[in-house]
Amino acid sequence: MRYKNITAMVADLNPDRPVVCLRPAELEAAAQKLVSLFPGDVLYAVKCNPLPGVLRALHRGGVRHFDTASLNEVELIRGMFGRGVTPYFNHPVKSRQAIKAAQEEHGLRHYVIDTEDELDKIEQVVGKDAIITVRLATAAGLALQHMSSKFGAPPAEGARLLRMASQRGYPVGIAFHVGSQCKDPEDYYRAIKLAAQVRDAAGVDIDILNVGGGFPAPYLGDDVPPIEEYVSTVIRAVEDFGFQGSRLQCEPGRALAVDGCSILTQVHLRKDRTLYINDGIFGTLPELVYLKLRVKLRSFRKGGAPVPGPLGDFTLYGPTCDPVDVMPGVWQLPEGIQEGDWVEIGQIGAYSTAITTSFNGFTTETIVDIDEPAFWNESEEPVRILATA
Repeated sequence: MRYKNITAMVADLNPDRPVVCLRPAELEAAAQKLVSLFPGDVLYAVKCNPLPGVLRALHRGGVRHFDTASLNEVELIRGMFGRGVTPYFNHPVKSRQAIKAAQEEHGLRHYVIDTEDELDKIEQVVGKDAIITVRLATAAGLALQHMSSKFGAPPAEGARLLRMASQRGYPVGIAFHVGSQCKDPEDYYRAIKLAAQVRDAAGVDIDILNVGGGFPAPYLGDDVPPIEEYVSTVIRAVEDFGFQGSRLQCEPGRALAVDGCSILTQVHLRKDRTLYINDGIFGTLPELVYLKLRVKLRSFRKGGAPVPGPLGDFTLYGPTCDPVDVMPGVWQLPEGIQEGDWVEIGQIGAYSTAITTSFNGFTTETIVDIDEPAFWNESEEPVRILATA
């Protein structure tokens, strides 16, 4: 279903369950911008938001490469776009069955490793028809979520794996991930410097340099540099450390998906200064808790009438019976807000619908396309969110 704006959708559906509101134009524009800026392959991280509407919009915007972490994601991409795009098996741990199916049924040639065991596994399953990229662990920087606590080889081990893969006849590459919602472009410079040191220690030619994801979104209260500064920093590091002959890649998820989606929720009960809405941390809003993100809201009644009154402080609970289903801090909404009013939560295109659950039987299944621009990108803030107490 497609609507001119949120008001038209509410008038038609009068929803009492959460509605995922896709903005395809925002997604397409984000893809066009990064594809034009980045001097290499832009691999969309499918895990961030795998909704078909999101994938189609990014594809229209020029994305032709996809970071797939599982066979299901490989099958999704191949099923939607066929052989006109390139999926990459960039998860460092894969089952033998998944590797076999990815290669035999879907023609995958790109695999990431961070251990000798994974290299052995790929060699035994697919033989030599593969490109091996070694993922390095990087130091914690200014990212909200450090990624190298789970994956990535230390420098000496990374160099050993590169030599081993090259000696076995594979083209090789280097990958890293500086962390989710990285707030300092220089983290990429330092990581590429590390990659150069590992390359030199290994003494092999590097076919691919994958600088990972982590490009941040400008959430409310987050003072992050523009995407242009991240790309220029990567380019500067590539030139400074001699990677001009390597194929450059990145794996953005959040930076492409974040502005492409909002959630329309409804107030089901007001209890003094507490509002019970029909979506929460077990639904599409877990990152508001895990990463303590702050996003813009707007509220209205059927027909688009504004909720009356000055702004006041409210606690927002989700719909489940679990007391942890509460959004951190206090949120400012109009004092007149009451049962039946709607609250649109903006900028939740990343890691929302991808990790929602059906806990307590509450689900988010209605998805619509909205043509109107994203309200959270407007200069005026219709609603402010206060910091966590």
